[in-house]
Amino acid sequence: MAGRRTNVLDIREILRRVRLGESDRRIGRDLTVDRKTVAEYRAWAQALGFLDPGIELPGADVIAEKLKPLTPAPNTGPASAVEPYRAIVEDLLAKGVELAAMLGILRERGFKGSYSALRRFARRLRARNPEVFIRVETPPGQEAQVDFGYAGEIYDPVTQRLRKAWVFVMTLSYSRHMYAEIVFDQTVATWVALHVRAFEFFGGVVERVVVDNLKSAISRAVVHDAEAQRSYRELAEHYDFVIAPCRPRTPRHKGKVEKGGVHYTKRNGLAGRTFRDANEANAHLIRWIFETAGVRDHGTTHEKPLVRYERERPTLKPLAQSRYEIVVWKLAKVHPDCHVVFDYAYYSAPHRLVGKKVNLRTTPNRVEVHWEHERVATHPRATRRGEWRTIQDHLPPEKLQGLLPAAADLRERAAMIGASTSEVVERLLGDRPVDRLRSTQAVLGLARKFGTDRLEAACRRALAFNATGYHAIKGILQKQLDLEPLEDPASPAPLPRTAVFARRPSDFLPT
Repeated sequence: MAGRRTNVLDIREILRRVRLGESDRRIGRDLTVDRKTVAEYRAWAQALGFLDPGIELPGADVIAEKLKPLTPAPNTGPASAVEPYRAIVEDLLAKGVELAAMLGILRERGFKGSYSALRRFARRLRARNPEVFIRVETPPGQEAQVDFGYAGEIYDPVTQRLRKAWVFVMTLSYSRHMYAEIVFDQTVATWVALHVRAFEFFGGVVERVVVDNLKSAISRAVVHDAEAQRSYRELAEHYDFVIAPCRPRTPRHKGKVEKGGVHYTKRNGLAGRTFRDANEANAHLIRWIFETAGVRDHGTTHEKPLVRYERERPTLKPLAQSRYEIVVWKLAKVHPDCHVVFDYAYYSAPHRLVGKKVNLRTTPNRVEVHWEHERVATHPRATRRGEWRTIQDHLPPEKLQGLLPAAADLRERAAMIGASTSEVVERLLGDRPVDRLRSTQAVLGLARKFGTDRLEAACRRALAFNATGYHAIKGILQKQLDLEPLEDPASPAPLPRTAVFARRPSDFLPT
């Protein structure tokens, strides 16, 4: 049974939907898995007590542990004779070519296998993309459809330039009431945040959200990409809705948002209008929803969407008590320096994971490192590019031991020069000891050229102006600013000695 589907997160999603009371057939359609497999997982979970409404749905780590005894050995049998012709078979299947005709085409390409081998191979290919049918008409509160559409170039007030923009639309399937917003990217974080704002706009949550997996990159990602799926599923679990992916090239499955949502918004809400910036465009869209889109006589329902929404609103699930914290999952590799890279910043992970791929769970305030469904590190989110977040316990002990004595030696050398030099060294080493050793050594090395007295004076000036980097201290020494009297940085600077023609303010007073 467990060999049918080994992705622990997919199995947990199956169990979550079982607990919501969905049928095996519906779960199988949405998750592209045989309903018999769903039934087997239902029985397995029931035996373990996972479906007991009195307990919380177990985490992925618990499910993975329970599945270990059931996981079969990997299939090491010979590959199909059709495998070298996979690309040809996939192309012919997409064009609707029958297997008998396909066999003749493959024979011309050198295929020596049997018709049965081709039939088995084609069956496996088709099983990966079974048809998914979604009801077009739904009762109140059951379904919403979401999609993106290109909205042209709009001025971005943040970057202060024209940028390509997209309009996000969520349409309630029963009432046809909609939410629309202009954005400048299709990242997972933006996708999740748009759902949060849409649910708050409607004042509740539907049972199911239908995702168009054809038009936009993000829509495809939440259906096919593991990390995007995980981020979106976490949102779905928080708001207690079900994700229902659409079948590609099947517009009847998403017509409410594709025809009556995105196209209608672009043709009626945005077409022929110019906006000062995205803020003005979004303010216009909200007015347009209530003043135009919401009060039109809808061509299918023959009612005003806002009138139907008044009947639908009481059927929506209430919003969660706490506002959802935007979570994005990302796969990252632990590099030889024991750090992973996320959003141009660096976060440490245990050295035992070097060379392995870990999952990063990121929020606006923190970054968590997960390995095999277990959190192994938590860091505050970096505030700027190039920033390092390092936990010393993550570094190899044998490497760290070789670095700490050098840091102690540097502190000792700095103390012999003076208090200001010691303070500069402490600031450099206190940031990130492993990487600041060279900068610290370079600062102390300036004493060989300029002398310890001048270096101490330069460090004193650098501390006064909060510029304790190596290049700043070197510049002070090269320009001989350390020989100048140190003034309060907040007070007006005195006139330079070269200003020989400067006159006193009293010379300009009337006599």
